[in-house]
Amino acid sequence: MKRGTLVDYESSDDEKSSIEFPVAPPPKKRRLPSLASSLVSTARKDNPALHQGRIRTNPHVEGQYAAYVYVPVKLVPSGSLHSLLCKVVTRARDIVPILQAIGVSVDPQDSPQDADAERELHVSLTRPTYLRAHQREGFKAALRTIAKAYPPFQASFATFAELSNDERTRAFLTAEIGAGHTELKALCDSVTPVLRTFRQKEFYSEPRFHASIAWALLQRASRIHDAETDAASGQNVVDQIPTSSTLIVVKGKEVVKEAQDHNRKPEFPSIPHFPPELVSTLETEFGAVLRTRNIGTFECEYLCVRIGRDTTQWKLSS
Repeated sequence: MKRGTLVDYESSDDEKSSIEFPVAPPPKKRRLPSLASSLVSTARKDNPALHQGRIRTNPHVEGQYAAYVYVPVKLVPSGSLHSLLCKVVTRARDIVPILQAIGVSVDPQDSPQDADAERELHVSLTRPTYLRAHQREGFKAALRTIAKAYPPFQASFATFAELSNDERTRAFLTAEIGAGHTELKALCDSVTPVLRTFRQKEFYSEPRFHASIAWALLQRASRIHDAETDAASGQNVVDQIPTSSTLIVVKGKEVVKEAQDHNRKPEFPSIPHFPPELVSTLETEFGAVLRTRNIGTFECEYLCVRIGRDTTQWKLSS
């Protein structure tokens, strides 16, 4: 029998595959409604004009809080210690006119209510630390435990000194602690393990406990270096100051003050450092009175922490 030739027919599957179906357009994406303005956090911008020229040395991080631990020194406006420190700062301003007072009332524009309000100085036990929001309560709980382990004690001021912050952006006129240093060191050492737990920088290995009573802005390091180099080479330092700055003389003291222009942020009067005669003059005129027991001695009764804008204190109660 003769075999027929096999014919290759297209299958129904092939027919189906050749049929083109229309492709539906992708669905349009709906825009989400905008958040209410109350729910939107805006980035904070530093404005030194609101803080006498001070600038933030660490950038602001949302949800992070600056904190520091200290022992307060209460000042009664009519008390002998407050009266003495007012005289000290006033005299210091004769030598460094741009000084800003801390904790004492020396400005004529202070209202009667401000002048009569109780004030306080701070003896720091930590450097500035930075806590996340969820760490705040744990940090305070640890400090509360420390406060319960130590009794109140007396301390006294011994001398005046000049100190600067770690970033060398500000110089501070301080009253240094004499008696009470041992007790403050014990408190400070107890706080150190807490700082380690929260991965914060420890306090200085050889602390100079003090209360700051005034401060001044320091010139930028680069300008200081240039001025010192020019002075050593015999050049006129005043001529080297940028044209956007003005050299002013206040009570015989030269101070660099930045002028405002359209392309430059306003800056504030600053100095390279305190003049050498500042501390020696204050020590000569007020040192003996500062060391008088009934003036320079004060009670250390509380351990305090400031976290952001909130301050918490615990009474020393061992």
